[in-house]
Amino acid sequence: MKDTARVVVIGGGVVGVSALYHLAKRGWSDVVLLERTELTAGSTWHAAGLLPLFNMSYSVGQLHQYSVELYKRLEAETGQAVGLHPTGNLRLATNRDRMDEYRNYQCTAETIGVECHLIGVDEVRRLWPLINADGLVGALWHPTDGHIAPVDVTMALAKGARMHGATIHQQTPVTAIERDGNEWIVRTAGGSIRCEHVICATGNYARQTARMVGLQIPVIPVEHQYIVTDIDPTLKAYRDAGHAELPILRESDCQYYLREERLGWILGPYEKGAPACFVDGVPPSFEKDLFPGDLERLMPHVDGCINRVPSFANAGIKDIVNGPISYTPDGNPMVGPAFGLPNFWLSEGHSFGVTAAGGAGWQLANWIVDGEPSVDMIGVDPRRFGVVSKHFARIKNEEAYEHVFYNHFPMEERPAARPAKAPPIYDRLDQAGAVWGQRFGWERPNWFAPAGVERRDVYSFRRSNWFGHVGDEVRGMRERVGLLELSSFAKYEVEGPGARAWLDRMVANAIPKAVGRMTLAHALNPSGSVRSEFTITRMADGLYGERFYLVGPGAGHDYDLDFLQKTLPRDGSVFLTDVTTRYGVLVLAGPDARRVLEKLADADVSNAAFPWLTMQDIPVGFCPGVRALRVNFVGSLGWELHHPIEYQVHLYEALMVAGREFDIALVGMRAMDSMRLEKSYRLWGTDLNAENSLLEAGLGRFVRLNKGEFTGRDALVRQQADGVPNTYCTIEIDADDADSFGNEPVFMDGQVVGRGTAGGYGHFVKKSLMLGYVRSGFAEIGRQCQVRLMGELRPARIVPESPYDPDNTALKA
Repeated sequence: MKDTARVVVIGGGVVGVSALYHLAKRGWSDVVLLERTELTAGSTWHAAGLLPLFNMSYSVGQLHQYSVELYKRLEAETGQAVGLHPTGNLRLATNRDRMDEYRNYQCTAETIGVECHLIGVDEVRRLWPLINADGLVGALWHPTDGHIAPVDVTMALAKGARMHGATIHQQTPVTAIERDGNEWIVRTAGGSIRCEHVICATGNYARQTARMVGLQIPVIPVEHQYIVTDIDPTLKAYRDAGHAELPILRESDCQYYLREERLGWILGPYEKGAPACFVDGVPPSFEKDLFPGDLERLMPHVDGCINRVPSFANAGIKDIVNGPISYTPDGNPMVGPAFGLPNFWLSEGHSFGVTAAGGAGWQLANWIVDGEPSVDMIGVDPRRFGVVSKHFARIKNEEAYEHVFYNHFPMEERPAARPAKAPPIYDRLDQAGAVWGQRFGWERPNWFAPAGVERRDVYSFRRSNWFGHVGDEVRGMRERVGLLELSSFAKYEVEGPGARAWLDRMVANAIPKAVGRMTLAHALNPSGSVRSEFTITRMADGLYGERFYLVGPGAGHDYDLDFLQKTLPRDGSVFLTDVTTRYGVLVLAGPDARRVLEKLADADVSNAAFPWLTMQDIPVGFCPGVRALRVNFVGSLGWELHHPIEYQVHLYEALMVAGREFDIALVGMRAMDSMRLEKSYRLWGTDLNAENSLLEAGLGRFVRLNKGEFTGRDALVRQQADGVPNTYCTIEIDADDADSFGNEPVFMDGQVVGRGTAGGYGHFVKKSLMLGYVRSGFAEIGRQCQVRLMGELRPARIVPESPYDPDNTALKA
């Protein structure tokens, strides 16, 4: 074994070997893979469909789609068979909600370029002659899908990696990982390797490997079972008659998939009650072992399958396979940089293994070689979880497994392991009728149920039970005054003699100079796309020099904190403090907001004394120091009141009493989203993403190309000269009972010319709105288009930005 390498990949199987293959193919041949046992030890599961599972994130959809394309060409490239069976994939529906889910899938498919069709029951019978179609209402048909042998794919990727110079060591368990200066040392019984980068793709061993470097990650396996049957005489007769292999069948409403296997069947349920395993690590004795099968747990799905495919009853059970599958709290893998560790990468938690492995390796290689991924990876970023403890992960991972075939509604909130993080006024908001959601572990009111209204979401792809109540909250804030709890904002203090220069190199906008001034600023990727977004406020100088207050999206806390810490100067000239949990945030906004605040503030809050885009430290009520920022995400007169968290209960009660004469409204996240759509405000993570530049996002006003060097500047200069390929647009849709949620395709002249990144109903302007990117040649204001909603192409048009208050008159009042 050589003692140096550029990259060491820990873990074999299709996930690890894919990373190795793609790095070697990018020209990084000095890469080594270390597998504790055999290369295919982690690839023993079968595959039941390859194409994107659109109930997952847009990120995962792209990884899956690339994987399919890779596997189709891999055999020709390497000469190694991959066992691909292009059978197609048929997803059944027994109710309108499930068909709505498939209609929503179709939208994402069209934006990614995947062929799929919504079909009726007669077509289902034609494609699957052995089916009992009673109770079906339709299906989603993927004609280009199929199944593949993960072992064969692993060996083909390994052969390709070796062809490009990579090295693979089997039977080489890693015993320790250490940091030495700017290098990693990976220790094994056969020797140690010094390297620049480490990639962990260790599957069931993920938590144990992570602990070697002091990292805690929420990856815990869950037991997954499938049934292998003997020959089904009916199926045998069908195939003997010369018919091709039947498509993979998924009956989501009965939570199973079914495919042929040697004239019999493989039935794979996702049942309730499947337990997490290896919570404290994989025992040394466990390698390729399996758990005892539990047929009783599977019987509801067996009965459901017999109902749908009657001949299944005649195929005796040959085996029940029960083994561990790696899971995360949301069911998506963790692909990208590890928090707090330089050049340490994760590709863990791949519950669907081979389906995303090709794409994960592709993007890891791009990330390592180019410094950024080429597709948006925020949906699989390892730093996306607000809680990572073992006990949390066990509960959430079991829930994620159970929910695989649940109907994945756009505003779905899963209940397990909650509340985890909550603001001090949680109980008061709860008593006021809050219907809760969570983001990054923080509990946040989505909407408030009035007295006499049941406090629960009735999930749907169409307008549902909260629609009217959210409209009331919007009107309450737009017409009077409203209060919104937003303590989940990520907050940081930056101080020191080098603070200004560091921030200036980091973001595209100018850094505010006068105390109390603020600006919206974006940290960019080298390609000019948006990495992070911050509101930066100039504070009074601190003990160590200039001081700034940064506020970012709550969901990006670990993502941004990791970025800030890793880019911090090492000369001690800048001090960074995470103050997220030190300060709570209440947003007071609406035309009467000033009259409420002036009752409590020991300061002049008039427009002349406290103009828009400024901050003042002021006493409010009993609270001696509120950082009042005259800015908000709803586009009305108002303030974000950043306060010491211990004062939140008092501040909330004082504001509610002061606002009583103005009929103050409590406002939830769904109302905020409606109002930000009315202002065409971009949201980080969806509208602002790693695939579109800041110029494409229409935010050139926040770029100062003449200020000096900053990350992404050269790319923006090139794009400005060459022409911006896409334009961020506000689109008004002639909708019926369903609005956009994002990922819907935009059609002009029969072709897809753009996709939505966000959407919903603007309750105050009474318009169905979508925000998104359209190819610049088609993006003129007033241009007519169509947007697919619930299977229909709805008339739509591109409208000017900010349908509400385009001149910011209300905002600056």
